[in-house]
Amino acid sequence: MADNYDLMEVNKDAHGGTELFMHFLYSGIIPRELLENVQIMPGRITELKEDKIRILTMHDLPHEPQFQPLGDMSYRKKIHRTVFISHWQQQQFMNQLRFPNDLTNLVIESGIEPSVLDEKPDPTDIINLAYFTTPHRGLNVLLPVFSKIAETDKNVKLHVHSSFAAYGRPEQDAQFEQLFQICRDHPQIEYYGFTEHEELLAKIKDYHIFAYPSVWPETACRAMLEAMSAKLLCVHPNLAALPDTSGSLNLMYQGSTNPQEHLNAFYTALTGAISIVRENSPSLQQHLDFNKHYVDWRYNPEVIVKKWIGLLMELNKQYADVASRKVSTDQIWVIDTNKR
Repeated sequence: MADNYDLMEVNKDAHGGTELFMHFLYSGIIPRELLENVQIMPGRITELKEDKIRILTMHDLPHEPQFQPLGDMSYRKKIHRTVFISHWQQQQFMNQLRFPNDLTNLVIESGIEPSVLDEKPDPTDIINLAYFTTPHRGLNVLLPVFSKIAETDKNVKLHVHSSFAAYGRPEQDAQFEQLFQICRDHPQIEYYGFTEHEELLAKIKDYHIFAYPSVWPETACRAMLEAMSAKLLCVHPNLAALPDTSGSLNLMYQGSTNPQEHLNAFYTALTGAISIVRENSPSLQQHLDFNKHYVDWRYNPEVIVKKWIGLLMELNKQYADVASRKVSTDQIWVIDTNKR
């Protein structure tokens, strides 16, 4: 796997969606000869390499300061292709930074490994809810709602896998320590902190509900897709790219920027999900089977790899020599990638 890592531009200590995506691209599944003439910049513009074919892969939103120069068409021409992770995200860049609707900008979603499942624990005993993403995305909404539910329902348990260590920034956990302590103190909550990806994928096979009251505008959501593949009933608002990337197939509710309205809406949706899972009807199993089939097909790594190979073959042919890849100005520009 490390054979192609010398070509990568990514934080090897981080384990977030962007890093998993880059490890996937450079795992050896794509022929090295297609990558060696290419500079793939994962979500952050770094020093441009004039001798390379330059691809910017987008994982964030257009309002961030480092992307503002991309509103200038002459500036964008320094990048040969921009690859977005969802159609919703692409549309935001088209709307806010006037990205053209042409072949220089395209969507290639991230792949996930389909979950291979055993039989889940009986939900008529204990229903296992889970939250497995960073704390700033909605843990502050989930905990009061779950605590309220747990007052009268002792047969639910919440599993929280959450830490900025996933992005190689564990120091940022300090501002969420109060939330983590609530998890540690609650008898029906199990707090794991950061969980390695492979271990997490094994654990979620035993969970029934992905409880995700998102307050963060996701450009995609790998955690939700992996939950759907593992046949969890996913509960989340209709925020940002969540309807796009999920196919609107989950137990999705109308979100709100008003905190109390969001709490109320999520409480209603989550209590409904618990009742549905506890009933464990054949129709629920059919629905979860369909969801799994959908994400396993749409985000199948083999499909994603074929899209990348096609793109790289096209670019290597179009920019076959160094002269054709030259940046249009004499000065190589750099953007401070430490700003987030």
